[in-house]
Order: sequence, then structure tokens, then C-alpha cells
Amino acid sequence: MAIKVANNQSLTAITALPSAVSGGAMTLLETQTASSSDTLDFTDNIDSTYDEYVFKFYDIHPATDSVYFSFQGNAAGGSGYNETITSTFFRAGHSEADDDTFLSYDVSNDQGQGTAFQNITRNIGNENDECGVGYLHLFNPSSTTFVKHFIARTQIYYATPYSYETYISGYFNTTSAIDEIQFKMSDGTIDAGVIKLYGIS
Repeated sequence: MAIKVANNQSLTAITALPSAVSGGAMTLLETQTASSSDTLDFTDNIDSTYDEYVFKFYDIHPATDSVYFSFQGNAAGGSGYNETITSTFFRAGHSEADDDTFLSYDVSNDQGQGTAFQNITRNIGNENDECGVGYLHLFNPSSTTFVKHFIARTQIYYATPYSYETYISGYFNTTSAIDEIQFKMSDGTIDAGVIKLYGIS
């Protein structure tokens, strides 16, 4: 797409506009709603159609108090949701009582060539008004040349209680295509919540 520029810096000198602006559009591919769900599995729609996929989380509410929300992937043709991950985990928090704040790296939630589910929140409370929100970006999952990078950001009602924000990034250390993603809590079920999957053109 060419950018139209007015030679004399006047908008009135522009005689033609682009017929369409392309790139960056979000296409909703799938919506899953939890209802006492052990997992939410996205086993379709992740393919070579898009170079970037975004999962958005709305009001993720655990059945069990003080548990983590996490994800893992399967390489094409694989099973078990146990791909090798290297990741980082950074956090910020502020107590509801206004008596504590923090900003720190969280070494207990990163992985170095691990195959566990990757936590993308800290401990979410399970009271009726407690939940978590956020997003996960997965980049070029169909590449058979490069590792598969991801970034995530979440905000939760921490169980103690705190406002708790996390920044997570890393990669699936495989050159096989990743075509399935599963979400679950570290213990118990996802009592309620919605996850939407978008493709980014």
C-alpha cells in the first residue's frame, strides 16, 4: 500500500486515496465458553492462513481458590500437550489494602527447556467476583523453519487480594508446526470464562 503524500503539505492537494487499507485486521475464528471445564482446547483454525494468532481471555474464573491459568501446545500430529518451552515471567502487583507493591522477575514461573504447561497468571481467587483477563499472541505457528514465539499479558484478582499483572514471553523450541493449544487451571476446573481466537492478517 502506497501512502499518499501532499507535495505542498496541504490536505486539499490530495487527489487520490488508497482503495483499501490492509493488514492488522482481526478475524474471529472461534469462541469457547467454560462451564466447569477441565480444559479449553483449540484444535482447529491454527494453520498457515495467518502469521499471527491472538487468544483473548474474558473473566476466567477458577473453581478452586488460588490457582494458575496456563497453556501448552501440540506440534502437528503430536499429542499430550508437552512441547518444549523456554520462557520468561515478569510481574507487578498492588495490594487492595494499599500496604504493599512489587515489580519483579518471577523465577518460579519461567521454564528453561521445560515441557510443563506455561503459567500465564499467578494465583487467581475463586470468590464470586474474582477472575482474570488478558491475551496470548502466537507468532507464525505453521513455520517449519523457526521456533514459535509467544507473548502474553494478564491481569487478575490475586487471591490475597491484590491487583496482579503479569508479562510472559517465550518460545516453543520446535521447528514443527504448532496447530493445537490447550488452556487449563493448575488445579481444578475453569468454572467460567470465555476465550476467543483471532487470526491477524
